[in-house]
Amino acid sequence: MSAFDLNDVAVALREARLQATPIDPPTKTWPSLDADGGFKVQEINSIHAVKNGDRLVGYKLGNIAKVMQTAFGLDHPDYGFLHASSFEYEGTSIPLNKYIKPFVELEPAFVLKAPLKGPNVTVADVISAIDYAIPAIEIIDSRVKNWAIDLPDTLADNGSTGAIILGGTPRRVTDLTLSNCRGYLEHNGKEVMSGNTRNILGNPLAAVAWLINRLSEYGVEFEAGQIIMPGSCLEAIPMKVGQWSGTYEGWGTVDFEIV
Repeated sequence: MSAFDLNDVAVALREARLQATPIDPPTKTWPSLDADGGFKVQEINSIHAVKNGDRLVGYKLGNIAKVMQTAFGLDHPDYGFLHASSFEYEGTSIPLNKYIKPFVELEPAFVLKAPLKGPNVTVADVISAIDYAIPAIEIIDSRVKNWAIDLPDTLADNGSTGAIILGGTPRRVTDLTLSNCRGYLEHNGKEVMSGNTRNILGNPLAAVAWLINRLSEYGVEFEAGQIIMPGSCLEAIPMKVGQWSGTYEGWGTVDFEIV
């Protein structure tokens, strides 16, 4: 696929995000788009965002849990860039009409104190490089009509990223049992979904190592201070108006309102 074609895909998805209006799957409009091309599209849009005043602050992994792959019809994780403009503040109100067909996920988030570069990064390397972990909500949203996505589509769409909300209590990873930490989502005070961090590749630290090694194939290096989102511990829930909170037992809660 030519660079011109990839820029066409990037512009179409960028406009769909700005207008909160979905488009046909890129793989339908551009049938030769593959996973590598999809990643190149998100790189193009990341460079565009930074050139226009945004800031690259980290990376995300998505669809790592089997419940998520089943829900969205994928058999492989996706990944994307995290930009400062995608972060919302805990406890604030977020308008539903900013999004197309959003879902809510509960994830741990990790902040690095040291750089990491694959290939061959181990879980031990990840543990040594993490400064702290913090509970997080990810709002995922697709610029593709009805979430009719294949892997190249969601990669081109930056891993279907919508927004990130960080909250709860920052903790050292040595103070958490990340291989077995129950988490749950509540909507208007009622639990609507639960899961466990073991669903994130057995342990979200392993998921971080996987992401670093995978993105090293594209020359991506992780820097100190960046935020890493390893994926949801539970099946995503369609987002609707009301009060939302995500809680990890024994760790903390992050909350926000959709209006």
